[in-house]
Amino acid sequence: MVTNTAQNATTTLNIGMLGAARIGYFGLIQPAKSLPHIKVHAIAARDPERARQYAKKHGIAVVHETYEALLDDPAIDAIYNPLPNALHCQWTIRALDAGKHVLCEKPIASNADEVRQMTAAAHRNQRVLMEAFHYRYHPLAERMCERVKALGRIEHIDVGMCFPLPMLNDIRFNYALGGGATMDVGAYTCNIARLLASASDDPALKVLPKVVRAEAKLLRENVDRAMRVEFEWGNGTTGVIENSLLSRRLFRISAKVRGSKGELYVLNPVAPQIYHQLKTTIDGKTTREKVSGAASYTGQLKRFAERIASGETQSDLSDALENMAFIDTIYRAAGMPLRGAQSD
Repeated sequence: MVTNTAQNATTTLNIGMLGAARIGYFGLIQPAKSLPHIKVHAIAARDPERARQYAKKHGIAVVHETYEALLDDPAIDAIYNPLPNALHCQWTIRALDAGKHVLCEKPIASNADEVRQMTAAAHRNQRVLMEAFHYRYHPLAERMCERVKALGRIEHIDVGMCFPLPMLNDIRFNYALGGGATMDVGAYTCNIARLLASASDDPALKVLPKVVRAEAKLLRENVDRAMRVEFEWGNGTTGVIENSLLSRRLFRISAKVRGSKGELYVLNPVAPQIYHQLKTTIDGKTTREKVSGAASYTGQLKRFAERIASGETQSDLSDALENMAFIDTIYRAAGMPLRGAQSD
């Protein structure tokens, strides 16, 4: 079990999982199998029977009857929070106040104000709080940023993530649970656009852009099934984001950057371990690359454990705050309410 100080690399990190979400297999259970010093120790779900079935399927030794009991378990060092977006803030803060480190699924909260509350809780408890943007822990993310620097002055950024989700009762279409296409796939597109922009040497691109237009297609009141966003930075660089869980645009997961010296195109920057393409054209010469590396979820969990082992006490959540603020701005520009209890 991990204590408050920096740990030897052989110390076991015991993690408890809140809920029995499908993403838990990819975000925690599967990568933990290849990281010998990480153990999925326990689980709790709103439905205890579902938690027991999930634990049996995935070999989790301890099942707690309630979330509170999981957080009170002294054998647990850290919590993985894959609950619906609307529950991220509440249960992350409870976990931090219980002395646990937290790996929270994206988007980290329902709105930017909640991120501020979560940051305060992480700091006062001196615990690691990390947002689970797994794609950033695959070597492709670093390579994309390196290639952006070769494009000269960045003129335009275009990022899209679109796929059909015909299950209309899915929590991602539930406003009360923090749903909407911009909260789901849009969390990725906002993050990728910001990452690629900030990779430039231009300081004007290291701040949030201004949203010029946001056009939503609604499934039901306050729930966007698709969103197209146009934005720009103060130096004249423009951008477009395309988010969709249900629209005519059936499938797209890609990013494009146009610069004064050439273009960058990335196919599937979100899950590169499955398949990806990286193509750069500089001064008329095209280069195609494949970037090898461990699965993004494995890199993410490894990094989470490393931060805890280092003895980190003041997590930097500025990136999480900026991404959530970008999403908030998009919803406002589309004439829609923010997600969460603190929305206006």
